[in-house]
Amino acid sequence: MNEAPSHVTDLAEQWAEARAERDHATADALRGEIEAEGWLVHDTANGFELTPRPPFEVWPTVGSVPEKGGGANGRAASAGPETTNPSETADRSGVADRSTAADPSGATDHSETTDRSETTDRSEATDRSKVADRDTSADPDRVAEAADPGNRPERLGDQEAGRVAETQAAPAQKPEGSELVGRSDEPVGHPERMVSSQLLWDASLSVSRLDESITPPVGAAEAEVAPPTVTVGLVVDGWPDDLRECVRALVARTEVKILALDLGDVDGAGAVLNELVKEFPRRVEAWHVAETPHWRGGTAGWGESRTKLLKLDTADVHVVMETSTILDGDAITPLVEELKDDVTGAGWKGVNPREDGHEWVDAEPGEVRGLLGHLFAVRRDAALTAGGFPADARYYRNADLEFSLTLPGTLVALGKDLPVHQERHRGYHDVDPAYRDRESRRTYDRVLGLLRGQ
Repeated sequence: MNEAPSHVTDLAEQWAEARAERDHATADALRGEIEAEGWLVHDTANGFELTPRPPFEVWPTVGSVPEKGGGANGRAASAGPETTNPSETADRSGVADRSTAADPSGATDHSETTDRSETTDRSEATDRSKVADRDTSADPDRVAEAADPGNRPERLGDQEAGRVAETQAAPAQKPEGSELVGRSDEPVGHPERMVSSQLLWDASLSVSRLDESITPPVGAAEAEVAPPTVTVGLVVDGWPDDLRECVRALVARTEVKILALDLGDVDGAGAVLNELVKEFPRRVEAWHVAETPHWRGGTAGWGESRTKLLKLDTADVHVVMETSTILDGDAITPLVEELKDDVTGAGWKGVNPREDGHEWVDAEPGEVRGLLGHLFAVRRDAALTAGGFPADARYYRNADLEFSLTLPGTLVALGKDLPVHQERHRGYHDVDPAYRDRESRRTYDRVLGLLRGQ
């Protein structure tokens, strides 16, 4: 990584001091100066870090990413140059562990039953043609032809022929709706015009009935239920090669969109995500923030990042996926097809708690209590109603269980027959073990509370 010039480092030190003093206005101004010099500054556990400014827009924090009016690839639809919201860039040092609760005796977090990282694709919404209103205006030649029962008896029929004969013999009167065929307001004194109009009126009804016998009713196609829209949400936390393989498999084997949130361009993963956006502009949407993941020494939490993706999404179904999860076929459609009746979530791997709640075990395909975050689909409205993902979860492990227990309805897992596999789960194996255990216990305390409450 390039080393920042000394004057940029001086600005960053002033920025860190201003944030420590909660002088947000000064911190924002200094951040702007640093960016103008071609650098980005963001918090780390040990202070700050400077990285070269990439060729895409970067928001300062996860919280600062706009949830309404957003446009593709990290830019608000109506936004001009990026501005930093002081309230969003407030000092996040409070992200430090607020819980010192010891691990409950015998409590075991569900271990690497399945690893997790998020990959979400906001699949391109398929345009659906709308059925145009059927033109019911009668062709003049057809009307005239149909008005003569002798010429077209098969079209007019005996009943219509009788009605025409009755009209010719009946006293002149103005039928309802006659203004639609241009009748005179004074039929008296104009019997020929009245009779002609009556013939046209009855013939147009006949033509209309004929059309209805061979034309599907208006709205018949619209009555068909459109398939739900689907987005895969990915949290990008480094490991660019994993990201590239995950996204390309999604694009090749499904039609979903991919919505990705890049946390801090760790290891150049944000730059790779930007390349994928250019390679698949209609399939991949990206947002970039300067914050790095909490599990990699930064301040961006897993639950906060996941909820941000959920709120940025506009699809009916939101898919939680990790970049270590690779599709071998269309594993998304089977999950989406399970979301009917009272089923609100369907995943690849499911787990159930033992009676004491201190251990979770792999579940057979079918109804389960918990879905693991390697890959699962959820009705987006149900997830939003549940409040999104757990805000206090700074790390993924056990947070998927916490989220599962807050969802309404039924959860199901499909198991090993789903065409998908997992590569090395770096979010588990490549994270500091002491950090992993501490944050896992912290989240599992809340899981136990949910189980007791249920």
